[in-house]
Amino acid sequence: MAETTSPESSILETAARLKGAPNEGRPAAFLDRDGTIVVERNYLSDPEQVELIPGAAGALRALGEAGYALVIMTNQSGIARGLYTEAEFRAVQERVEALLAAEGVELDGVYHCPHHPDFTGPCECRKPGLGMYRRAARELGLDLARSVYIGDRVSDVVPAQLLGGKGILVRTGYGADEASRVPAGIAVADDLAAAAAMVLGVA
Repeated sequence: MAETTSPESSILETAARLKGAPNEGRPAAFLDRDGTIVVERNYLSDPEQVELIPGAAGALRALGEAGYALVIMTNQSGIARGLYTEAEFRAVQERVEALLAAEGVELDGVYHCPHHPDFTGPCECRKPGLGMYRRAARELGLDLARSVYIGDRVSDVVPAQLLGGKGILVRTGYGADEASRVPAGIAVADDLAAAAAMVLGVA
């Protein structure tokens, strides 16, 4: 009878592989927030409206157990547009982290870009720019080329092409509309749970 591999054993094998040589940086799962981890609300500013997408917490937990640093990378142009403040963004983010913590998930980092070129001029941090990724790599000791880049917009995933990692667009949030525009080499998954399964080789 053919030998089968359980998702749990696959995750453990992946974790062992990801440890790598002692001096290698840790790979990260760079994750968009709105529309990828939480339900898209179009300029989310109220903590009471934060809702985890079904399966998202379990996906993050699996990626973390497999050795990936969990790092949110989020464009928050609503700040530049005057739709909400930095304090309101942080209140929402605290709610996101509380909901994830209740599911056994702890983030390794959160980076946000509060700019928009029409309001604040150009910047290096707004995705698909690479500023936030390079900062995270320095601060958290990450290997960008072994990382995965997951989000519901093309701008969330094309950094993988420049940094050497794997990009996966999810169809939640704005992803259903963006899926037709993904460049070659970018994978598409139904949601974060499916993307994690793809990364971990258990899909």
